Amino acid sequence: MEHLEPDPVRARFPRVLITGAGGQLGTALAEEFPWADARPRGGLDVAGPLPVAEIPDLVLHCAAWTDVDAAEGDPDGARAVNVLGTRRVVELGAPVVYYSTDYVFDGTKGSPYVESDEPNPLSVYGKTKLDGERELELEDGWVVRSSWLFGPTGHNFVRTMLRLGAERESVRVVADQRGSPTYVGHLAGATRALVSLPYGLHHVAADGDCTWADFAEAIFEQAGLPCRVERISTAELGRPAPRPGYSVLRSERPGTPRLPHWREGLAACLARLRAR
Repeated sequence: MEHLEPDPVRARFPRVLITGAGGQLGTALAEEFPWADARPRGGLDVAGPLPVAEIPDLVLHCAAWTDVDAAEGDPDGARAVNVLGTRRVVELGAPVVYYSTDYVFDGTKGSPYVESDEPNPLSVYGKTKLDGERELELEDGWVVRSSWLFGPTGHNFVRTMLRLGAERESVRVVADQRGSPTYVGHLAGATRALVSLPYGLHHVAADGDCTWADFAEAIFEQAGLPCRVERISTAELGRPAPRPGYSVLRSERPGTPRLPHWREGLAACLARLRAR
């Protein structure tokens, strides 16, 4: 009879709460932490009181206002979720993994951002996510900055490009923003390793970097779609919220999990979508 080794993460954190479990990262985390109490927004809205029966041993805090452009028009709404909601989660008294963003930087460095670099967000979204980071004290848990998340569920760039690529001969995509597209499955897996590390700030993003236009071309190539990418500037796109032109993240901290290349993440994501 096969003997199954006990899961050390589950043994250390038998009661795990996932906020924002209906989103793409929350869905991936629920797969990595299958014993967790995974709460979508309808089951736990962090913008209001948190009806939690008992204090968890660990909170994976994914709930966030992620609509970057809409935040410019509703800064109070973004703050209510990203800052005040995080404060309520921290007040539960359990260690927290808070997922933050590359948009806390202004993009002027021109080389990968590490944990000791000073943030300077350009957008309301970036500012509220940075303020959310500051709701965690050093003894409260882990802040995880990642970038350009995508996965087989939820609203994200890969799923949008697959839809547009199947409908059109060409799409216009920004070619002057550079980052590291990160597969949520890889980030969720890295979270299991992360919670064995000391509390603190960690940059956890895919290896490699590209522009949005490069990413779109790779999506069409791997998916076998003949759609052509028309490269445009951020100014031509005309979005309300400013974005950093360069926001590649790397870690300078020993032990921080390293993720596979973004192309490997894309292949894994497309394989999941085909399986569905």
